[in-house]
Amino acid sequence: MATANEEQADYWGKSASGAKWLTFEDQLDTLLSPVLELILDRADLAPGMNVLDIGCGTGASTVAAARKVGPQGDALGADISRPFLERARERAVVEGISNASFRYADAQVTPFDPDARDAAISRFGVMFFEDPVAAFANIAKGLRGNGRMTFAAWGPLSDNPWFRIPHIAATSHLGHPPKHGKFAPGPLAFHDIDHVTGMMIEAGLADVTADPVPLLLPGLATVESTATLCTRVGPAARVLSHFDGTEKDARIIQKTVATAFADFKTSSGVEVPAVINLFQARVPAKT
Repeated sequence: MATANEEQADYWGKSASGAKWLTFEDQLDTLLSPVLELILDRADLAPGMNVLDIGCGTGASTVAAARKVGPQGDALGADISRPFLERARERAVVEGISNASFRYADAQVTPFDPDARDAAISRFGVMFFEDPVAAFANIAKGLRGNGRMTFAAWGPLSDNPWFRIPHIAATSHLGHPPKHGKFAPGPLAFHDIDHVTGMMIEAGLADVTADPVPLLLPGLATVESTATLCTRVGPAARVLSHFDGTEKDARIIQKTVATAFADFKTSSGVEVPAVINLFQARVPAKT
């Protein structure tokens, strides 16, 4: 299968850092549940629709979409990580979802069945393309005319302490890895709304809209466990990996993060503020 994003395929499918998303799957799904709810609400999925889920990961979003469209519809989850897809298939079986399927695909270049889907969704699966314009255009080919795309991406670093605080803690302790371009493939590549909407328009999409949506992400039971999670995945984990950080380094970073995260402790638990960029567009009518 053609792959344009070899680096991302290696990271998510082969590296120890990517594998941590399997280890912490349940905790991450809980943390990101408000984001998935936002996507499903804005996508306006209806019974009988056929949905394409880009960067489906371990399948939470695909299974949720399959439930929304019911047995007369179906959801196809596409991802560049074979281990994630294996877990996604297991999840669908365990949860009794028969109208969800999964495919190994680089959504930038993999040809999807043309005009086969009514909608495309993504929970943080679209920020890793080497060429986002080509990716949006390719995904559009798989949608019917007037089909809708609904994608969620992280907003600016300054508005997302889930990333900002661990990043500062890790780089203050270990140093800064080499910098990449601010729009380079990665979790924060779509932080600039104008930049992304411009690429969507360039890809030929219509009625492009974007909203920065403030959310509260539910942390784990304690500040300490929440700090541990965001040190094991995300920017802190990448810094630790780059500098071959030790377990002692990880504990030092976790302690710093936990101190800062104490501000997010509420009577109902840990709630981490976030800003999510919610992008939507329509595929023009096809003749």
